[in-house]
Amino acid sequence: MPALAVTLRQRTPIPLDARFECEAGELLALVGPSGSGKTTILRAIAGLVGCAEGRVEVAGEVWLDTARGIALPVQRRRVGFVFQNYALFPHLSALENVAIASARADAPAHARELLARVRLEDLADRRPSQLSGGQQQRVALARALAREPRVLLLDEPFSAVDQAVRQELYQELAQLRTGLAIPIVLVTHDLQEAQRLADRMVVLDRGTVIASGSVDDVLAQPAIARLMPGVEPGSLLHGRVIGHDDRYGLTLLEVGGCTLRVPKSDIAVGTPVRVRIPARDVALARSEPLDISTVNRLPGTIEALAPLDTTHVDVRVRVGAGVALRARVTREAVQRLALEPGLAAWCLIKSVALDRATSLLTVDPGRADPASLAGSYTAPPQAPAR
Repeated sequence: MPALAVTLRQRTPIPLDARFECEAGELLALVGPSGSGKTTILRAIAGLVGCAEGRVEVAGEVWLDTARGIALPVQRRRVGFVFQNYALFPHLSALENVAIASARADAPAHARELLARVRLEDLADRRPSQLSGGQQQRVALARALAREPRVLLLDEPFSAVDQAVRQELYQELAQLRTGLAIPIVLVTHDLQEAQRLADRMVVLDRGTVIASGSVDDVLAQPAIARLMPGVEPGSLLHGRVIGHDDRYGLTLLEVGGCTLRVPKSDIAVGTPVRVRIPARDVALARSEPLDISTVNRLPGTIEALAPLDTTHVDVRVRVGAGVALRARVTREAVQRLALEPGLAAWCLIKSVALDRATSLLTVDPGRADPASLAGSYTAPPQAPAR
């Protein structure tokens, strides 16, 4: 049974036809154009708005079931909600804003503990007007956690801060996730944000779910690219840091039995990592090219080909145990190289395609298996596909 199961349907005032699930420890991103119902769904889960037809079940407890006449009031739903504008009480200190949400007898001590988790223990006595936007966001997150929620809802929590602060807040959320065994639902209009943080994604259009699944499976669908320009189909690879090459400024990752070289980072050896590589940054060769500057050359077997548009084809290549890479190549290249399922191929990835300081995240849902994510690179857009 999933930790969060949501079904919502109505025609007015905001049309909804949404159904999705989220497991404990998982981060699900709700994305879609403005007006697609993302925030309304969060508010319906929290009980802040009603819904004509629906069912919301959290950790085995039914919060909403219109067919049975069940609709728990807001105060009985153990939900942590971070609003877009943070909604902090201006007359209260950071400590008081967090403590007021705690139902524990030791609420002040609990609040100090949570402020320490978001690195604001030294600013506990400051009011919101004395805090930066990023600091206010951390207070709002600590307040949401003070309720010891069974689900955490985030409504575009990073939209009010600049890019540099946003990257820092990604780190904060990622580190907090290591100790949260609850489902997290993030509403965002930023596809890069969803790709970096989410385990799964639900895409909405005019209140209706048009795609759901793993981030890369969703973004690989041509219909999503048409709805949301700027989508970067690609591959999310899971592995571990196995070493650092100080001589050449590289970090070595083990991914499905293969070695991947990325720009040097300070992530400790043994740390689980994920690397997201856009399909446009992967070139294919029928045999291993030796006289080439590309340092990442991964042998594999073509699994499938799917047309993307009139020019490009998506090629999925198995390159290791449980590891697949997507390459976006031209139809001309497919014909010239005679690419087909079952054929051996080499995937070529430049290490500089992974070179962006703001792409380094500490993302770890706390799972002990190789898919757990304690660090994350996201490659920036590169030249058009070959």
